[in-house]
Amino acid sequence: MTKAEIITEISSKTGIEKVDVQETVEAFFKVVKNSMVGGENVYVRGFGSFVVKKRAKKTARNISKNTAIIIPEHFVPSFKPAKTFVDKVRVGNKVSK
Repeated sequence: MTKAEIITEISSKTGIEKVDVQETVEAFFKVVKNSMVGGENVYVRGFGSFVVKKRAKKTARNISKNTAIIIPEHFVPSFKPAKTFVDKVRVGNKVSK
């Protein structure tokens, strides 16, 4: 499902204009991005958490040149789904034989 499809579905279910829904969805994503860039985690109860994870400094190998590369510590965005969300997906997606 794409962002456009999400906007269309929300608009049809709520009766709100697509333009207004699009602005709201874009504003939500902008707030999440800016919060995570600032080092803050975003928790949405019943859905999940958008968290910033720290990756430690490590040594890697460049196979083509056969040299060691040091990758400095850095931060990456991550999503951890809520337990209730995981349970609903697990029950809703039963594999039929």
